[in-house]
Amino acid sequence: MTRRIVQFGTSRFLQAHVDLFVHEARQAGQDIGPITVVKTTPGVERQGRVAALRNPAGFPVHIRGYRDQALVDEKIQVRSVDQALSAAEDWATITAVFADAADIVVTNVGDRGYEVTDSDLARGRSLAEAPASFPAKLLHLLMARHEAGARPLLILPCELLSSNGQVLSQRIAGLAAQLPTSDAFKTWLSQSVLFANTLVDRIVSEPIEPVGAIAEPYALWAIQSAAKVPPFHHPALVYTDNLEPYARLKLHILNLGHTVLAETWLKGGRAPDETVREILADAAASDHLQTIYDKEVIPGFAAHGMGDEAARYVQTTIERFRNPFLNHKIADIAQNHAAKIDLRIRAFHTWIGGRGKLPRLEAICGANA
Repeated sequence: MTRRIVQFGTSRFLQAHVDLFVHEARQAGQDIGPITVVKTTPGVERQGRVAALRNPAGFPVHIRGYRDQALVDEKIQVRSVDQALSAAEDWATITAVFADAADIVVTNVGDRGYEVTDSDLARGRSLAEAPASFPAKLLHLLMARHEAGARPLLILPCELLSSNGQVLSQRIAGLAAQLPTSDAFKTWLSQSVLFANTLVDRIVSEPIEPVGAIAEPYALWAIQSAAKVPPFHHPALVYTDNLEPYARLKLHILNLGHTVLAETWLKGGRAPDETVREILADAAASDHLQTIYDKEVIPGFAAHGMGDEAARYVQTTIERFRNPFLNHKIADIAQNHAAKIDLRIRAFHTWIGGRGKLPRLEAICGANA
């Protein structure tokens, strides 16, 4: 085993999350990594970032904010990445690394990254050049790995999508059924390639050019156990049989809180560039959010036996919202507001089964019916 990770995506989130965690695990003596980063999209955008990722000196991640009411302001030089490639230019090298050297795959390819193009469905079985879409790229790399010896593989998607591992697995299996792949490959894909569901949580507020990131102290990478032996350990990593509690806390406390603040901002005629930190400096807005947490959200979690966890997560969330270094604009949060109300507030009411009174949350839903 090489313990090499192939990472699809160059985002600042991955730099301050996966790349940083692997760096810190390696610094602690764990046998994990290094990382090969792959730029999946064509064009010159982020090409400079790919070049900068090749620097053996690494890149900076600046952690700024509060952790347990203590100010954190530290810089870490991340050196877990030793290879950065472009699918458009380095496909043969990527194929060789994926087939022969990788043990773990990490993906973070955006909201529409799992879509498949018509051109990919029409392609033959040639592995010589990169397909257009990410699922087709991954399928062709898996086919190359199967031909090279069919070693098992762990895939850890980091897209903000419920059951992301299951969704990606189904997309790859469906694509394999439409293209000329062998029964032996399909059996290997279903039995030896493990797609784990994961949940990620960290606000990475700004890039550092040409590569690097500024991030908050809080971080979580929850992985639904898919391997007999966890790939590595880190304080921000949680291996669990059940992701739902972590997903509910994030969705119905952190995300719900953002949507409550967005509602206050939209209805209040407030400054167009107001940030989360600034709106919470308004006592009325802050008290409104805290009352919703205390009187409606935490009791709802308590009905599921998660009251203590919810109370702790609320405290952490307020601390994150008040981060003095984070300029998180409400205008960005307010995009797709109606859909977010459905997902974060109405779904919370459904989840708690109508138990408890939610007058403030119901008022938000009623105003956006």
